[in-house]
Amino acid sequence: MTFAFIEQHASTWPVRLMCRVLEVSPSGYYGWRSCPESARSVSNRQLLDDVRRLHAGHHRRYGSPRVHAALRADGRTVSRGRVERLMRQHGIRALAGRRFRPCTTDSRHDLPIAPNLLKQQFSAAMPNTVWLADITYLPTGEGWLYLAAVLDLATRKIVGWSIREHMRTELTSAALMMATQRQRPGAGLICHSDRGSQYAAEAYRKQLADMKATPSMSRTGCCYDNAPMESFFHTHKVELVHQRRWTTRDEARRDLFAYIEGYYNRQRIHSALGYITPEQAERNAS
Repeated sequence: MTFAFIEQHASTWPVRLMCRVLEVSPSGYYGWRSCPESARSVSNRQLLDDVRRLHAGHHRRYGSPRVHAALRADGRTVSRGRVERLMRQHGIRALAGRRFRPCTTDSRHDLPIAPNLLKQQFSAAMPNTVWLADITYLPTGEGWLYLAAVLDLATRKIVGWSIREHMRTELTSAALMMATQRQRPGAGLICHSDRGSQYAAEAYRKQLADMKATPSMSRTGCCYDNAPMESFFHTHKVELVHQRRWTTRDEARRDLFAYIEGYYNRQRIHSALGYITPEQAERNAS
């Protein structure tokens, strides 16, 4: 790999300087150059090109498991360990982000609280049988924006979402309305959320009743009771929010639409789904 590095950067730095810094002999380097490239080396070079293409195509959002799954989906028969080694050797890694998240839950109210029907059983046999809902935030130069999202547990698809400059019940009701109009669920749907006033409000509870849906709520202060939704918000922060500095709220709205509707639901493969996209999971279930 040292000689390959020297070859790759020979047009930038003098060969003898690189050999001295890397503690190899120039004669060894030139002897390596005169040898025909091995089949393994050719294969690794071609694989590296494909890895870099996929990694860049997904805006550096994929680590080795997803890159490997995408390569397999493209018909490449390569082991996950080989992809991981190649990415590590060349410094190719997924984006990483901070885990700080301000509190968006106001559970200090006297509104009705629904029982926790999920009890951390995060599986659903069919779409539109269990939905998860929550709120997060988006910082912009004009102030905060708040995102309410509804996630289908079976497909991990974001079936409804809404953005407002406040966290009143209108925010969560609009996300639920989008999900209902888009998916048209049957009676018996479970809608799980935290105990925030936006989800316990009379208007939101009436929406659920009109849908013949059953509310479910997490225990106080237990984010693990809504773990798949928390996972989506973490992914959304790492892959979008922490990579942007929005000057205006409109910029944030445009980027969020592109991320959820154009990328997350339709292009991003999900480990919990066996490395297919939410849209593919929904089609497979129909």
